[in-house]
Amino acid sequence: MSKFVNNNKGFTLIEILVVVIIVAILAAIAVPIYMRYVEKARATEPQSAIRSIRNAFNIHKQQFGTTEDYSVENALEDCRLGESTVKNWEFEVIGEPPKKFVATSTAEHPAGEGHQVSYDVDDAAFSGWGVDQYTDEEED
Repeated sequence: MSKFVNNNKGFTLIEILVVVIIVAILAAIAVPIYMRYVEKARATEPQSAIRSIRNAFNIHKQQFGTTEDYSVENALEDCRLGESTVKNWEFEVIGEPPKKFVATSTAEHPAGEGHQVSYDVDDAAFSGWGVDQYTDEEED
């Protein structure tokens, strides 16, 4: 019986503290990377919707020669976007013919309102939230 009582094996406080510090350092590195990944994934929804809206404008222009009387609401009807996309994002088309398509998140969006993703026709590129800029945790 004394063989088991004298055999004190375990971790010292220093060893536990070292492990906790290592885990904290790894978490400090991994969490911001994960948050950017989530932000980038959430930005794919408006990018897809903007592509659909842009295609609707292009089809209307091919059929009627102009997009002057064609609105975002008409494009949204033609695109048949999902309810969550329409609920989470407001869309705007700038220019005639369209030069820029902008999606702005609403209060219903999981990341909050005011995030913008845009597509510039001349540059043929997306920009904005989750695409080329990320929310800084310290700013919020």
